[in-house]
Amino acid sequence: MKKLTAILLSLAMMISLFSFAAAEGAGDPQTFEIGICNFVDDASLNQIIKNIRERLDEIGNERGVSFGISEDNCNLDGSVMQQIITNFIADDVDLMVGVATPVAMTMQGMTEDNQIPVVFAAVSDPLGAGLVQSLEAPGANITGTSDYLDTAAVLNLIFAANPDAKKVALLYNPSEDASAAPIAAAKEILSAKGVEVKEYTGANPSEVMMAAEAIVNDEMDAVFTPTDNTIMSAELSIYEKLAEAKIPHYTGADSFALNGAFLGYGVDYANLGRETADMIAAILLDGASPAETPVKTFDNGTATVNTETCAAIGFDLETIKTAFAPFCTQVNEITTAESFE
Repeated sequence: MKKLTAILLSLAMMISLFSFAAAEGAGDPQTFEIGICNFVDDASLNQIIKNIRERLDEIGNERGVSFGISEDNCNLDGSVMQQIITNFIADDVDLMVGVATPVAMTMQGMTEDNQIPVVFAAVSDPLGAGLVQSLEAPGANITGTSDYLDTAAVLNLIFAANPDAKKVALLYNPSEDASAAPIAAAKEILSAKGVEVKEYTGANPSEVMMAAEAIVNDEMDAVFTPTDNTIMSAELSIYEKLAEAKIPHYTGADSFALNGAFLGYGVDYANLGRETADMIAAILLDGASPAETPVKTFDNGTATVNTETCAAIGFDLETIKTAFAPFCTQVNEITTAESFE
């Protein structure tokens, strides 16, 4: 009888332990695995990823789920980019995030067979890049957020600051898809104004520095750069050279101004990151289809002036802010730093 009692007690304890373990397991939050690949280490793109992470943490707490994030940076290297994405596929991630056009395009090609959902961020022209069938209905396993640049609005600021500008340089990397449309638009707009336009290109920081030297030697009145990641990554190396020559650099993102350019104009990248996270959550938690989720676009209306560079060029800050006001929803001020706080 004692032996039977001991057996029954042992069984009861085992059942209790199994029940406790099951209950404990049931309380664990569901985890979704996300792979994020960044194109290059620059302030705007880093700001996007920072805000994606923060917003997903908020959503996870609100919805009782967890997001496991694997993040990597290919630093402009296509081979490294492909390996990163291959690793994400091998790790069986639930969703990939491609930050900037080249990454989004590579992810699109590498998920045609497996159909892993892809959400892109900071793609300037998703339709022109062939990523989506339309902005309203992407049509495949990919959607995301666009930092489309209103080129005409940026160029308006050049002449608001200097109505006598006659020679405008276009500084960009011709290999970046994001630069193609705004550079073409800039050439058309400036040529129609009778302005002399000259193109300067660079595919890496060294070439960008040589291009900046050529701009100075040619005594250009202003420089325009769209949301070009190659130029962005070299801005800290060229801004002083341009400022010393009194040549203002007008660019397509506030991160350029953070890194020393006279002016950055465009979207709020922190907000873009949060909106990207909301799209990720809608797909993973609510069953939204990327094919039917419209690409998110933003109002281009914020001009960010680097006050130190403004003074170095010889512009009066208050005069500049007054001149820019009719062309912007707001004019912000910033000082030179490597990254956003």
